Amino acid sequence: MSVARRAFIQMSVGATVGILFTPTVWTALDDVSIWTQNWPWIPTLKYGEVKGVPAVSKMCESGCAVKVRTVAGEAFAVAGNEDNPLSGGGVCPLCANGVQVKNSPNRIKAPMLNGEEISWEKAKEVVAEKLEAAGANVAVISGDQTGTVNEVFSALLADKGSDAFYMMPCDMQAADKAWTGLMGGSGQIGYDLEGADVVLLAGADALESWGPTVANLAAFAANESGKFIFAGPMQTKTASVTDKWVPVPAEGMAAFTLGVAYYVLQAGKAVDVADFDAFKAMVMNDYSPAKVEAATGVKADQMAEIAKMLLAASNPVVVPGGSVAAHGAAFALNLLLGGAMKALPEFGSAVSTAMTRSEMLKKDILEGVNADLLFVYEANPAYALPEQVKAGFTVAIDSVNTETTASADLVLPSLHAYERFDDLANPYGVANATYVLGVPVSKPSVKAACAATFILGLADLGFETFEEVLEAKAEAVGADMDSLTEGSAYVVAGDTPVAAGLAANVLGKAAVPVKGSGGVGLIPYTLLNVGTANQATTPNAPCTISNNQLLGDNMVVMMNSATAKQLGVSVGSKVKLSGGNGDCAALVQIFEGVLTGAVAAPLGMGHTVGDEFSKGKGDNVYKILTVSSEAAAGASTWAGSTVNVAKI
Repeated sequence: MSVARRAFIQMSVGATVGILFTPTVWTALDDVSIWTQNWPWIPTLKYGEVKGVPAVSKMCESGCAVKVRTVAGEAFAVAGNEDNPLSGGGVCPLCANGVQVKNSPNRIKAPMLNGEEISWEKAKEVVAEKLEAAGANVAVISGDQTGTVNEVFSALLADKGSDAFYMMPCDMQAADKAWTGLMGGSGQIGYDLEGADVVLLAGADALESWGPTVANLAAFAANESGKFIFAGPMQTKTASVTDKWVPVPAEGMAAFTLGVAYYVLQAGKAVDVADFDAFKAMVMNDYSPAKVEAATGVKADQMAEIAKMLLAASNPVVVPGGSVAAHGAAFALNLLLGGAMKALPEFGSAVSTAMTRSEMLKKDILEGVNADLLFVYEANPAYALPEQVKAGFTVAIDSVNTETTASADLVLPSLHAYERFDDLANPYGVANATYVLGVPVSKPSVKAACAATFILGLADLGFETFEEVLEAKAEAVGADMDSLTEGSAYVVAGDTPVAAGLAANVLGKAAVPVKGSGGVGLIPYTLLNVGTANQATTPNAPCTISNNQLLGDNMVVMMNSATAKQLGVSVGSKVKLSGGNGDCAALVQIFEGVLTGAVAAPLGMGHTVGDEFSKGKGDNVYKILTVSSEAAAGASTWAGSTVNVAKI
């Protein structure tokens, strides 16, 4: 590389800060007043002691360990926690805007029943009545991947005789289905990116939106001598700074990984599991270089070169993203290689009747949810899963207004992350089991309450407050509560992963690339400054969004020049993308870092509910994703989505 990785990360952070404070950017905007941060809803700060208080933020999927800067007890900024291994002093684009979101007029001010404000006492009466009527037909959708709050919700379900706990779609779920489901492994898979000498990112956009991005960036910067390879359908920001980009369609990632495994098996690598011979035969017969090249377009010599690099490494690792099959193929390859894939132990539970995390990940939300009573906790399925979720009565618990709160029967305002006790347990992808506790930094400015404490009041689960639950969690983890409240982390080293088998019969069928019926492959991608399935663009983010994603209020999609010529479009052409059960409007940008025959579209736009920074900006790509069944793997996926593109 032309610059050291550590210098690259420093320049990236510096460039972002420079953009935020360069006057030229502000004067180029149509409405300068929106972006100056002189918003009337920002509280006026008082003079007083300035502190940096450790806390956790849940605005991104993995969560960030941060320090909230306060003056006279009022939060005014967020920084990374340099003492925490999940942060190392960094913070992601979403969590960096936590204070602005906390003070936003988009906050939910009080409990609302069918659009009318009610008291918390009345809300409890309504929910208790609905729980009684629903019996066992009650479900929970959680947007929190790392919190002990999920134990409280799952224990409530158990008390009602239900197991209908759903996570929003995530790589952690695909990984668990592959590892504990197909391969019979135990623990949560993690990856030592800092200690690996060769890293193959097989669909994992690790430096932008996959896993604990802040920790990934720190590991990348620290790993000066390691080789990083990115395989994926688009030259993402991650691909642009790795040593090599290999264009691979998302639906072909599992086949590509098994194509690399072909050469590793040919070199004599083996795993001591019962179905190894069956796995080897399947790979050698069905995923030969010629067959994989025909199915994915990846040249045989490229797969051979990657295999050679992995075999020569002393501590290699393959990091998957996407479907269950892609994860299973990567895990099998890692087991053949040994190296930097780890199995993290699951921390003990605080609530005795709660599900384990693996149990929480079993239900497939893409297959649909239908319940008499549905709790939605800090998730936005009405935006990201508009066709999959149905309920007789919905209780939406969130700190800000979303499409889901707008359509819910009962809306309960949860405390913002900086106003409550919360925790981070084993964000998916970390190399070692890590537990972090967060404490309130400032007082709530609205009539919000702790969601978990509210749920504890609906059933006898052994605790009265969530703070008591977290004390029990710290004890179950084996951590010291006092040290955790000071912002430190409890860390347990990961173990060498051991599987019962390589899922030969399942992977052989599940890894076959499957495309939809549309004419153009769809590459949906996530940028944290644009937003996620649960979190919309934050107030400070618009000035950092490129015109490759948003131009005015129009979403921008990217394709290479060959695809554009085939479709009869050019830079600036307005097009309609049709797929799934909807369509999206967008402008065209030419970018040669997109596979031929595909169009790349940013997720996280097109909100119909929210503040002036997110509402009405771009279009919602989730509407055009196609849910495909991974029948062999017992799961569903969005990989393989296709669309029709028409000039308008």
